[in-house]
Amino acid sequence: MQKTVLFTSLALLLGAAPTLAADPNAATPDEVITKVYEAVQHLNAKGLAGFTDFNNNKDARWVWKDSYVFVYSCRDNVMLGHPLRPDLVGKPILQMRDDKDKPLFQELCKAGADADGGWVEYWWPKPGEGRASRKISYAHSAEVSFKPDIQVGAGIYDDKMSVEELDKLALQLKSPKKAAP
Repeated sequence: MQKTVLFTSLALLLGAAPTLAADPNAATPDEVITKVYEAVQHLNAKGLAGFTDFNNNKDARWVWKDSYVFVYSCRDNVMLGHPLRPDLVGKPILQMRDDKDKPLFQELCKAGADADGGWVEYWWPKPGEGRASRKISYAHSAEVSFKPDIQVGAGIYDDKMSVEELDKLALQLKSPKKAAP
């Protein structure tokens, strides 16, 4: 027992347990992937009528911690749903650039078109802040009422994780776990 307590204390002092120090108000990659898949299923079930569930509703199930789900059409070049920025709904997206001049929705459209979805890094203000922070969003396609170009996204504000690490995590979460023999 003493060895366990000593090892745990030592691990905490040396920083070997970063999950214990994580910000409890920050969304995790697992949560983002789960919410995006839930939103895809929601839109598949509700069709076009589901878009309004994502609009101008900061208390909805699509907003949590420091993240939120947004819905857009790449083919139609339009934001379809955004719970925190109703001013973006109905606006063109493909020409939007982040603070470092990256065409973020062009990148999101490419990533979301992949069968497994994908992550994109860009600079975007956290909810309630004016200054842009590094954001990495997961995008995935959702076929809604015969519109195969609809995509759903959500993201994390993180300075450390790479897109490659997050893509691997998304594949792990999508793949069924094999039972141990």
